[in-house]
Amino acid sequence: MPAGPRHLARVVTLQTLFELEFAANSPDSILERTLAIKTLTGEAAAFASQLVHGVLENKQSLDDTISRFAPAFPVDQLAPMDRNTLRLALYEIMISKMTPLKVVINEAVELAREFGADTSPKFINGVLGSVISDTEKPAK
Repeated sequence: MPAGPRHLARVVTLQTLFELEFAANSPDSILERTLAIKTLTGEAAAFASQLVHGVLENKQSLDDTISRFAPAFPVDQLAPMDRNTLRLALYEIMISKMTPLKVVINEAVELAREFGADTSPKFINGVLGSVISDTEKPAK
């Protein structure tokens, strides 16, 4: 089954965020180049752009959340793909809130399976599961 347009937008987002870790190019130039390679509809391209900019604008709070829920793994020492997969998923869960939680987790695990190490899907799933469990607790 071919990947849907929103999954492809997340792939483009992840690739852009990954490249930003190593290149001094602007996010827009990297995104534009990546979109030229991938075939995305206008809506999917706009979604990818929204995700890239949303993650970058909220990077510190996303990293703080990663640190809180994966304290044994310093954010700057995580594999770049794992770090950016978590940032992307946490942005969708905590900030944009436009996608159902189950879809966000499934997408993040799939991205980890596609681009991460063998242990990445389990790690990503565990961190996101902890975040969701914590956010769903009733306030005291």
